[in-house]
Amino acid sequence: MNKFLLAVHVLAAIVAVGPVTVAASMFPPSARKALAEPGDAQALSTVRVLHRICRAYATVGVAVPVFGFATAKNMGVLGDTWLIVSITLTALAAVVLAALVLPRQTALMEGMEGMEVAVGVGGGGEGAANPGASRVGRRATARLAMFTGLFNLLWATVTILMIVRPGSTTGA
Repeated sequence: MNKFLLAVHVLAAIVAVGPVTVAASMFPPSARKALAEPGDAQALSTVRVLHRICRAYATVGVAVPVFGFATAKNMGVLGDTWLIVSITLTALAAVVLAALVLPRQTALMEGMEGMEVAVGVGGGGEGAANPGASRVGRRATARLAMFTGLFNLLWATVTILMIVRPGSTTGA
């Protein structure tokens, strides 16, 4: 049973968390491009897809700690320090994603969709983007990139802890 639970836990992490980390990392530069070219329907479409990937796979990602807890319980390691630290970092990563990354992606995307209406997609882009809005967009995407990097760093740390398991007596 341990091997099954561990396999599902690892597969859920790869299938759910992997796409979120990649899509979330691609979002800020894609958003900068869409902000720089308000009439570019392809750039806006890319941002929408990346945001949809982040939201969908973040929801699926709930399976990772569920199967992680089940695996840890069966292995008898729920009280191990490495696991407690991993659980704490996983919870922190979830908070960063839910409270800092996804809402900022949504806000940027909604702002871009407002620009799309103002400029008119495919209309030749006569109205250049407001330089003040561009500065705000650059700051917002930089901040988003920082929070996304923090999210990715937290997951990388959890992954390392899960592999190395410092102090574990269950073998590594």
